[in-house]
Amino acid sequence: MNATRAATRNAPTGPSPFAVEAAPLPPEKFSDPLVTAKGEARASVPLARLETLWLNTGTLCNLACATCYIESSPTNDALVYLSAADASRFLDEAERLGTREIGFTGGEPFMNPDMLAMLEDTLARGFEALVLTNAMKPMRRHEAALLTLRAIHGPKLTLRVSLDHHSQEAHEAERGPRSWNPAMEGLRWLSGEGFSIAVAGRLLPEEGEEAARDAYAALFAREAITIDAHDPARLVLFPEMDAAKDIAEITTDCWGILGKSPADVMCNTSRMVVHRKGEDSPRVVACTLLPYEQGFDLGDTLSEASREVALNHPHCARFCVLGGASCSA
Repeated sequence: MNATRAATRNAPTGPSPFAVEAAPLPPEKFSDPLVTAKGEARASVPLARLETLWLNTGTLCNLACATCYIESSPTNDALVYLSAADASRFLDEAERLGTREIGFTGGEPFMNPDMLAMLEDTLARGFEALVLTNAMKPMRRHEAALLTLRAIHGPKLTLRVSLDHHSQEAHEAERGPRSWNPAMEGLRWLSGEGFSIAVAGRLLPEEGEEAARDAYAALFAREAITIDAHDPARLVLFPEMDAAKDIAEITTDCWGILGKSPADVMCNTSRMVVHRKGEDSPRVVACTLLPYEQGFDLGDTLSEASREVALNHPHCARFCVLGGASCSA
């Protein structure tokens, strides 16, 4: 069975249990990069250093989730496969900039035919590598190569598995029926083989973080998965995103009001490379959440993309500032 038919069969059949509950976003919000709808100065974030460079491997995925922020699926190639040759150019620049970590995201990264070549190149240069994966068949096809990389590079390679909830019911409501067991099998394999691993999950509405961590801890104990669920670097619980739902805009005054600073936001230390369908070459965007927004396209080199980023999108507010989340390790 091909990937498209399999994903259609496994597609979610109802609304996501993780849907954002809020009124529609007023059209006047997030319309001006300099000022908010109330006329207040919009907050922005400088790039302090390029700590993490994300490589988006493409939007093709073996799953079609209910609320995928990047709209990945077996048929969406809005972001085409990133080539190893193109990745190498950005890795060259990242080396010169002293970047520590290279992150791989998609889509499902292991569907990209150049994924292993890019991962080998990354690790051979001495970078730390973080791969976001659903741990299903596309990853499992590369077990031998991954074992070799683990033997050579050890904890420099981390695989973060998307397990949307500690319950099979909620996970499959988001990712589709029959998606839980293959993901768990892949996670158990990674743990049993001694990989550096993490899990990315979500909170249901009204579900407390501590209760969720306790439930994940019980799951990991039952399944003999070596992850400390109370370590926020090893179990990352992301806030929900919906660009169509209302959220406060972030002003320059919000830093003091919220007790936060631009250093807390991931575009202070990261950028992402994407190759949009129809464009001649890859581009650099401000962050992993906004691959399509032209206002967050920063150029075709990392140096050019070092400029300040205005927090002019609902994701900036809901995920990064108010949610306090970051995709990096």
